[in-house]
Order: sequence, then structure tokens, then C-alpha cells
Amino acid sequence: MDHGTSQPTKGQPGIPAAALFGLCPECGSRTLFDGPARFAPRCRVCGLDYAQFNVGDGPAAFLTMIVGALVVGLAVWMEFAVHPPFWLHIVVWVPLVAGLTLLGLRVSKAALLVAEYRRKAIEATSSDLRQP
Repeated sequence: MDHGTSQPTKGQPGIPAAALFGLCPECGSRTLFDGPARFAPRCRVCGLDYAQFNVGDGPAAFLTMIVGALVVGLAVWMEFAVHPPFWLHIVVWVPLVAGLTLLGLRVSKAALLVAEYRRKAIEATSSDLRQP
């Protein structure tokens, strides 16, 4: 039974695998990222142009809220349970926030790019808005 999602064809990774490992949605090679959270301009293997996809700032906004809520909750719990010195909070939480945000950005940006590729998402134009 088809629930509106297309099955990947041969050589194309699924969205979870592509998001976790930075795989090209066309050929499955690890060429999606050129930096820690920056897309490469195109796939070095199959030539797919990654610049045509626009994932926007949605991942960053959600990660700010999710990572912030998680870290504040854990920091408050740690303060009341252990009463560590302030410097220990900095040593523990700053690297954790940076790591979770970077990892989350990579995964969420890659998942959105692969989803756009799979659904052949394109930008709407004025001709799309005309009444029939």
C-alpha cells in the first residue's frame, strides 16, 4: 500500500541514511557536505547541483528551541542535584550545545534536501498562482 512516499530506486539512499551520513540523494556517495554544516556546491560523483535546493533557516530555528530546552532542563537539574561550581557548567554545557547544534544542523539540513529532491520540490512562480 502506497502512503504517498516513493520508494528509493537503486543507488538512492533513504532519507534517514542520507541525513545521518551526508549521502547524495542521486547516487548515494558521501558528497553532500563541504564543511561541518555547509552543503557542497555539487556532487563530485554524479554532478547533482545542490545549489538548486533551498532548505532555508527552518532547521536552525527548531534546533535552537530543542537544544536550548534540553540543555536548560539538564543544567537546572544538575544545579539542584549536584551544586557544581559555575565554571563546570560552562565546561559541560557549552561544548554540548555546540556539538548538538552542529550535528542537528547536518542531519536536519540533509533530510530536508533529500526530501525536496524526492518530491521534486520547486519554487512557485507567478504562473502557478493564476486561476484556471
